[in-house]
Amino acid sequence: MTNLSGRRILVVEDEFVLADELQRGLEDAGAEVVGPAPTVEAALKALRAGGTLDAAVLDMNLGPRNEKVYPVADVLDALGVPFVFVTGYESHLIDERYAHVPRYGKPVNLGRVMQALFG
Repeated sequence: MTNLSGRRILVVEDEFVLADELQRGLEDAGAEVVGPAPTVEAALKALRAGGTLDAAVLDMNLGPRNEKVYPVADVLDALGVPFVFVTGYESHLIDERYAHVPRYGKPVNLGRVMQALFG
């Protein structure tokens, strides 16, 4: 896997086991994880708290209210922060504005995600 030393990565994921797995894997690779944020509100709060982000991993559908992660994606896009979707959604269900964003199914292969984000 890519060495992520010094990289700050936002994780937006509402499933505890997957969020924990992502966090541990990223930290093992040297990254500082921001989050995991289980809701859009928590993710936006983390973004407002400041600090440079190098990338983000976003679950498409969050919480019992099935809120979409698009408001977070919009902010990341405006900031120029690369991100990927980790979701069970098929690509045709993703808003066309984000059709170009890499999408990975669950369970996620963290090595492939990091390759997409950092080459």
